[in-house]
Amino acid sequence: MSVSLATVSLAKAMWRGFSGKCPNCGEGHMFGRFLKVAEACDHCGEELFHQRADDFPAYLVMVVVGHLVVPAILAVETAYAPPEWLQLAVWLPVTLFASLALLQPTKGAIVGLQWQLGMHGFEAGKLRREAGELAPVLVKDTRAA
Repeated sequence: MSVSLATVSLAKAMWRGFSGKCPNCGEGHMFGRFLKVAEACDHCGEELFHQRADDFPAYLVMVVVGHLVVPAILAVETAYAPPEWLQLAVWLPVTLFASLALLQPTKGAIVGLQWQLGMHGFEAGKLRREAGELAPVLVKDTRAA
């Protein structure tokens, strides 16, 4: 396992998050489930549970999808004036699938942003990275309780 200690730029950290990868190494997976951020990177051990994305990714997705879908609806209505049932049959699934497709990448980008800026609990990791230290590898306790 080779992990670079080079500083990761904000754009690179956000792109790695958008891609669903660890913002630190770009190799491990950020998500354990659809919107559940993993406790730590499975490749480099960087802690990811500090994230506090909350509802911000959903708001961003609503803004982006709304700004794409509404003008398209208006353009189709102006040019062709299809019946309402056809508009609903087309635009509701388009809106749903576009929103679901953008939600996880947007959340990943927000987590990458928080990680790179050292927000919330990420400040200790940022100080450790700036000092040139590797992230500690988290080991799960497998003993029965």
